[in-house]
Amino acid sequence: MRQDDLVLTSRGLRFQGVTIPCVIGRNGLTSAKREGDSATPRGEMQIVACLFRPDRMLAPNAWSRPINLGELWSDDPNAPDYNHLVRAPYRFSHENMRRADPLYDLVLVTDWNWSSATPGRGSAIFIHRWRKPGHPTEGCIALNPLHLCWIASKIIPGTRLIVR
Repeated sequence: MRQDDLVLTSRGLRFQGVTIPCVIGRNGLTSAKREGDSATPRGEMQIVACLFRPDRMLAPNAWSRPINLGELWSDDPNAPDYNHLVRAPYRFSHENMRRADPLYDLVLVTDWNWSSATPGRGSAIFIHRWRKPGHPTEGCIALNPLHLCWIASKIIPGTRLIVR
């Protein structure tokens, strides 16, 4: 492992020698990720994108990209663009990337089951802001917004996320 890897440990998310409190999926970790199981997948992933709400914050790094109006994330295993960023109108099941709450104000997108997605193997595995400490996610990893911004300012495309 490298110091610049993001490593999920029993104590939190370790990055650059610092262990940061985080939350994971309500059903813990899984080696057999399925869509809708509310578990965080084990494995080695890469950060492939950094998305942010330009109406709520400044870009955290030079390679981040704004979340535009009408952008959604397809979470429907029957959709041809399952586990990809799509635009409204969209007839399949999806998540709105411009949420009313601040959870997706800053999103680190992993390559879990991407770019060539296997239907039903899980979608939208992100690192994003938490609702509150200790409140689990639907399978993502979530952090305090200050810690998330700090990580986003330091990582590069391809930074590894290691979940054991």
